[in-house]
Amino acid sequence: MSAEKITAESRTEFGKGAARRIRRADKVPAVIYGHGNDPIHVTLPGHDTWLALKHGGANALLELSFEGKTQLALTKQVQVDPIRRTLEHIDLVAVRKGEKVTVDIPVHLNGEAAPETLVVTENSVVSVEAEATHIPEWVEISIEGAEVGTMVLASDLVLPEGTSLLTDPETLIVNITNAPTAEEVEAELEEAEAEAGIEREDSDEDAESGESGEGESTEDGESAGE
Repeated sequence: MSAEKITAESRTEFGKGAARRIRRADKVPAVIYGHGNDPIHVTLPGHDTWLALKHGGANALLELSFEGKTQLALTKQVQVDPIRRTLEHIDLVAVRKGEKVTVDIPVHLNGEAAPETLVVTENSVVSVEAEATHIPEWVEISIEGAEVGTMVLASDLVLPEGTSLLTDPETLIVNITNAPTAEEVEAELEEAEAEAGIEREDSDEDAESGESGEGESTEDGESAGE
């Protein structure tokens, strides 16, 4: 993973009011932690930072330039406004080239399992140790043609050279099971509704069936309901 170059600015204003002013200027307040130093407060350009995070994923590596120096930093926590989807705040961890870091990387599935199977992802991320400048964006698992009973453990993952697995090797990542039938899905739905205290309304078909049974004539021509 290559570092995304970002021009940052030192930040001397703090508090909610200052943060709002920073965001109105299309910038993002951020803090850099690590290496036993005091936290460094900076502002980052909003658009460029958003693109860098989109490209680098959850473990985006940034090369920050400010005050005439550069600093490699790994994304640790990103706060996003849930409505406007704008960056609110970013926590970063200072790193050095060649330094080993511990990160969680996502698991991506590739291919289609055998017909009438259900692919269950038991764990969507794994923890690894890798060089800060060579963090894999994800680890890929092929499930092409996988039959019922296929299980992929963490130990089965193929990681890039220089990356070590930290997750328990016996951790189940993917499990291929029988796809449920329509009857089984309906039974599970009814059970869940019963546990939640939800009562189903009669369907149109049931209602019509009930109505057709009302007022049936007897043998002598009189209505059964009379």
